[in-house]
Amino acid sequence: MRDILLHTPEGVRDIYGIECARKVKLQEILSQVFGQYGYHTIQTPAFEFFDIFNGERGTVKSREMYKFFDREGNTLVLRPDITPSIARAVAKYYKDDQVPLRFTYLGNVFINNSSYQGLMKETTQMGAELIGADSAQADGEMIALAIELQMKAGLKKFVLDIGHAGFFRVLMEEAGLDKDSEDLLKSLIENKNFFGIESLIEEKNISRELRTVLMKLPDLSGSWEILDNVRELTSSKKARSVLDRLSSVYEVVKAYGYEEYVTFDLGMLTTYDYYTGIIFRGYTYGTGDAIVKGGRYDHLVGQFGKDSPAVGFALVVDQLLAALGRQKIQVPLNDQSALILYALPDFSQAVAMAKNLRGQNIQVTLMQKNDQLSEKEYMGYCRQNMIQSLITLQGGEKNVKEVG
Repeated sequence: MRDILLHTPEGVRDIYGIECARKVKLQEILSQVFGQYGYHTIQTPAFEFFDIFNGERGTVKSREMYKFFDREGNTLVLRPDITPSIARAVAKYYKDDQVPLRFTYLGNVFINNSSYQGLMKETTQMGAELIGADSAQADGEMIALAIELQMKAGLKKFVLDIGHAGFFRVLMEEAGLDKDSEDLLKSLIENKNFFGIESLIEEKNISRELRTVLMKLPDLSGSWEILDNVRELTSSKKARSVLDRLSSVYEVVKAYGYEEYVTFDLGMLTTYDYYTGIIFRGYTYGTGDAIVKGGRYDHLVGQFGKDSPAVGFALVVDQLLAALGRQKIQVPLNDQSALILYALPDFSQAVAMAKNLRGQNIQVTLMQKNDQLSEKEYMGYCRQNMIQSLITLQGGEKNVKEVG
């Protein structure tokens, strides 16, 4: 039983040592970027009422949430997503505010994925929510912020793929498909099953123009020119309105100078039911999933009592850290640090030295010397804990060695 307790449950893990230090440092770097864009920190509970995340507000299926009960019998869940929590908080504390609100958050989310998916059940997210602004400029700011975060983290090669939740909805309105057929079509598009798509739409009473767009949907991706190409495929005013919005967002991204990092995907779909406008995902090498996921959700805050447009995204810190490691990009850990080893008679001198060094913004570890341990073992400890200098005090004499 004791050995079992040394292990973590499936889907969660301990983070320690250098990896933990790099994760904390990365979060500090990202926090500075959020602050530079004027986003203010908000914290919401790790668990909330089940209905906060259920139905149209849901991002995962009910069976994938960790549920439990409080003393009154209410069903609670560990949050699978932070955006609905922030929407709730904004509706409660900022109900009468008319000026756009900018929030950033850092927290863990919990999703009870299937064991066969090989995904972590607990991950750390940092994100931003811009509430009260319904414009291409607001959408573009989100995209620019997401790009700058990846740049400041150290990534050189990445892409932000942009789509629009409304494009597929417009096509479904025109097609008049029932819910089951729509869900099947979504699955076929995501899997790029062209034969399945063709078989499904042949059974329906759909115009030739719409058939053409639906057949091409899985491949409607690329640079900004794809927007003009798709415009030639449809005469739908609603569909063209979506394309116009994406074109406007692209102009905003160009104003930031980040157009080289974006592509467009009109076939992008999402399981997040609350998205209403642009949706986007950030990808890089060394990770099997998107490190950034976001979009516009103009009706979510309204479900809690404050009608307000909104756009936001989440960055998965663990995915980003893994990608940096696989790309051999080191998170900078430049803080000066030292270990002072002292013999007991030299304790007062060691404390005075530590106070002096700490006053110079140097991290100092004080440790009484154990004669049973060799200098080599202490050097190994320093390397393991990213300590740069080993200072030994013995009989009032100081010996300093740099850790290689």
